[in-house]
Amino acid sequence: MKRVYVDEKWCLGCHLCEYYCAFANSGKSSMIKALKDRKINPRIQIEGDNHISFAVSCRHCTDPICVKSCIAGALSIKDGVVCIDKNKCVGCHTCVLVCPYGAIMPSDEGVMQKCELCIENADGKPACVQGCPNKAIIFEERE
Repeated sequence: MKRVYVDEKWCLGCHLCEYYCAFANSGKSSMIKALKDRKINPRIQIEGDNHISFAVSCRHCTDPICVKSCIAGALSIKDGVVCIDKNKCVGCHTCVLVCPYGAIMPSDEGVMQKCELCIENADGKPACVQGCPNKAIIFEERE
């Protein structure tokens, strides 16, 4: 299965991936209308310091502890992608606590959110991959 990988030696720490992610998951057709004068809520986060930057997002584990720990059954695996059913999520934060990568976070709606590889809203590639100016974020299959 294809996954998102980050080559931190090429990451500029520009945060453009966060903006593209927030826009792709906004449901709006215009980036300006979706993001202008709003706090963005991306499903990918840039971490780092002055020496190294890298993007943190869901690793779509083969045996995800977040899915096992979800008391509401809101997390599931669909075609290898760990997904959240926002209608089932009760906002207990258990998945946030158990994720070893820090990839699950609260959304503005009070439920959890995470990267779902843009399976609902992209043209074959996640928006963060398409928007990275330095090609530091890669979407490929690896062993």
